[in-house]
Amino acid sequence: MSTLLLLTVANIKSLVRDRAALFWTFFFPVMFVLLFGVLFSGAGNSKVSAGFVDLDNTTDSAKVHQAFSGVSLLDLKVGTLDDEKAAMQRGDISAVIVLPKGLQQTVDSAKSGQAASIAIQLYVDPSKSQTAQVIQGIVVQIANGFNLQLANGSEIVKIEQLPLSSTNLSNVAYLVPSILAMALMQLGVFAAIPLVQQREKGILKRIGATPLPRWKLVASNILLRLGVAAIDGVLIIGIGIAAFNIQIVGSVPAMAGLILLGAGAFLAIGFLLASFLKTEEQATGVVQVVQMPLMFLSGIFFPFDFMPSWLQGVARLLPLTYLGDALRQVMVNGTQVAPLGVDVAILTGWLVVCLAVAARTFRWE
Repeated sequence: MSTLLLLTVANIKSLVRDRAALFWTFFFPVMFVLLFGVLFSGAGNSKVSAGFVDLDNTTDSAKVHQAFSGVSLLDLKVGTLDDEKAAMQRGDISAVIVLPKGLQQTVDSAKSGQAASIAIQLYVDPSKSQTAQVIQGIVVQIANGFNLQLANGSEIVKIEQLPLSSTNLSNVAYLVPSILAMALMQLGVFAAIPLVQQREKGILKRIGATPLPRWKLVASNILLRLGVAAIDGVLIIGIGIAAFNIQIVGSVPAMAGLILLGAGAFLAIGFLLASFLKTEEQATGVVQVVQMPLMFLSGIFFPFDFMPSWLQGVARLLPLTYLGDALRQVMVNGTQVAPLGVDVAILTGWLVVCLAVAARTFRWE
């Protein structure tokens, strides 16, 4: 028994000393719980913003408006149809609810025994399927309640769901830019690991002692990663086109430029991380810690509307937010987080600042 106890204690000490094992065993699952808990707990009284347009302006339409206003999950923005659709295209709201003209007349006709029906128009963004489902559920409940209260349960008011854009784009078409953005992010930040490994083993020191200019070593690394980024882009977009028949609606040169800019920005972040990390073990853990918040808080897979307001502010500071948004705008004309020029400017800022800091702090030994 004493031997078993000693071996168990020895194994515990071995585990405690292995930082990578501790990270994957304890910290990694805890981080997942916290991330998904914050995203989906509804903390911070987060709401879904939706435009509301009343084209009927009657007593019954006012009652419907009051019913929508009473939904705590919704943050209604009342305006004209053109203004609300424009706000949705800018990304200021997630949907537009339109009460059609003739609502009161339809209800009165139904009450008098005539067969009549009318549809509430619901504009949703196909790129935000989860948000669209939530808002659709709310609209259906309101419509059912309206039918029950004013029309004795008859299906007078129906729901007509309309996409944001005129083209019928699948969810895959909106997912492909997100996957590409994630791949470019991982390509860049994971570049820190081999650099730290080479420094830890003395390879960078020996190379630095040769006549080879150091900038050529850095440039070769950058060219390698940019080449891989180009191949990633061709593969991911090619598979999307061949397997799922997605259509690229924007400029191909602009898309290629965004791929290289995004790869460069995250490569600069990878160099910056490598400047401060001492061991390969540290680099592996830190890179994982960095990439997880980037993936789950940037809006590329989970909509902003489900995040608490304070977390949305954090998400708008992350470079992956703007890379995913820019790729969506160019590739499938998705709803904007920011104008394309702002996306490019922020990514360029991350590239310049991180590369400048990395150049001053990078250690070769």
